[in-house]
Amino acid sequence: MFFHIQKIEQSTHHTDNLQNPKTPGNPMVLGVYRNKARTIFYTIYTKKTFGEYWDSVENKRISKRFWTPEMKEYYQQKALDTPKPPFVFKMTVVGWLFILLFIGVFGYLIYDSVKPPLAKSEKHVAMEQAPVMGDVYFGRYEIYKEKGNPLGMEGRFGWFKVLKVEGDVYHIAKSTEMNSAHRPKEEMNSTSFESKSLPPVKLTEQTGYNVRFKSDDGLTEIYITDKQES
Repeated sequence: MFFHIQKIEQSTHHTDNLQNPKTPGNPMVLGVYRNKARTIFYTIYTKKTFGEYWDSVENKRISKRFWTPEMKEYYQQKALDTPKPPFVFKMTVVGWLFILLFIGVFGYLIYDSVKPPLAKSEKHVAMEQAPVMGDVYFGRYEIYKEKGNPLGMEGRFGWFKVLKVEGDVYHIAKSTEMNSAHRPKEEMNSTSFESKSLPPVKLTEQTGYNVRFKSDDGLTEIYITDKQES
């Protein structure tokens, strides 16, 4: 980040009545200064000033450790007469823009944390309801010959109906019309189902977007994407 400190001269004073501690006889000049710090976000003037004595002949600054009590007192007198800075702290245009951006982001985060959740769609609510006997769903089933081996797997798309629920076990029958490739659910039979269910399955996942059933042996899986409106 850009940062710059500048020494600003506030006043200068000839010190004919003071003795030069380094080179007696050489005149001195007292300069009173304050610092100005600038960044891309703000500008600061220090309230406190500081003084520097300079040898007018050699044009060298006299270190503060050589200051006599009279030099210190003289600086204190002149420091009191130094005008105040035009300001102590001032934001730049970039600084104000940054603050506005911060306030906007912080305000949005607060609003986002307290705003009411969006209303769920009817489909979302229906999919979240626990399956019961008579529910009709659209999706896909997969039956494997060997767990984890897709070779020889049977998979079809179509409608399903929950025939019976025994605790956490579901008996689900597939439609008499199933298709090996996906087709729009509206084009497929959703009223005629086989009397015999697929192997018993249990509910393993349920969200507003999908429902998943799986048999204990892992060979039968049913993936549901839609629920028929009652």
